[in-house]
Amino acid sequence: MESVNFFKGYGKLSHLESQNPRPRSASAAITISAVLFFTLVIGFTLAALLLQPINDKDPTDSASASSLSSNLVESIKTICNVTRYPDSCFTALSSLNASTKPDLEAFLDLSLQVAITHLSDLSSSFKSLNDLHSQPALKDCLTLFDDALSRLNDSVSAMKVGTGKELVLTKEKISDIQTWISAAMTDQDTCNDGLEEMGWTAADEVVKSQSQSCKELISNSLAIVANMQNLLQKCGRTMH
Repeated sequence: MESVNFFKGYGKLSHLESQNPRPRSASAAITISAVLFFTLVIGFTLAALLLQPINDKDPTDSASASSLSSNLVESIKTICNVTRYPDSCFTALSSLNASTKPDLEAFLDLSLQVAITHLSDLSSSFKSLNDLHSQPALKDCLTLFDDALSRLNDSVSAMKVGTGKELVLTKEKISDIQTWISAAMTDQDTCNDGLEEMGWTAADEVVKSQSQSCKELISNSLAIVANMQNLLQKCGRTMH
């Protein structure tokens, strides 16, 4: 009898458990959800605390860089506005290292250096042309390019003085440099005129592009030096 009563009791207990499965499941789900919620809250709080030093530092660095970039851009625009080809001028002068606190002398020096590089490349391209030896005009161009490079290099050298090669411009130097750059531009124009007279047209589009780039860069350098005194006045400086 006792064994029968024991099993009867067991059966009742199982019956009670089977009557209350849902409340226990709901309670467990709520508990799990609460744990997940608080875990997410703690996680976001920790992330915010960890990232706070970075967020505090970036705006300062960014603002400083933005201010420097903005000043450089405005300086370049002011200079290039006096040129005939402002787009090519802006591209050339944008490569200047902003950390050097550039002045007008540095901008002119860079403009000349870029023109020299492009003219050297153009001369090399002409030397590689197949009909170089059969066309006198092409040989004449090489001679003219050499003369133009010499004058541009003289212009760069005239700006540098002292052991530290400081860039210094005077009225006399400005006059000389303007004369030399004008001569370099004439050299290239003479080359182009000679090619047109002989009816020669370069099949290589690269050569045509190089020739136009050189023309624009030399023209821009000439415009900058021709307007140097006016540009200096805008910066509150005077020519000695």
